[in-house]
This record gives sequence, structure tokens and C-alpha cells, in this order.
Amino acid sequence: MQTDTDSLKQRIHDLHLEHRDLDDVIAKLALKPGQDQLQLQRLKKKKLLLKDQILHLERQLTPDIRA
Repeated sequence: MQTDTDSLKQRIHDLHLEHRDLDDVIAKLALKPGQDQLQLQRLKKKKLLLKDQILHLERQLTPDIRA
């Protein structure tokens, strides 16, 4: 059975893969002339949302250090 930490790490890993795949798709679409800019904007927004999710989950893994 996975611990909460292991499941968070796995989720972060999965999101990183999805983020990288989305980055590849955006790069390929951007090279095509006449590409739908609205579609590109939506993909970029999704990529940013994935990054936000990754950062949020990574913060959950980092313990609070009291000064």
C-alpha cells in the first residue's frame, strides 16, 4: 500500500510527464503556419494549470520550517 507521500510523488511525476508532453504538442503546433491561435492559447493555459498543480503538490511534500 502506498503512503500519502508516495502517492503525491507519483502524481507529481505523472503531471510532469503530461506537462512535458503538452509542451511538445505546443511547440509542434506553433511551427505549423496558419495554426489556430485560440487552440494554442488553450493548450498554453492548460500547461500553466498543470504547472500550478505541480507546484501545489510539491509544497505539500515540503515540511514547514518555522523561523
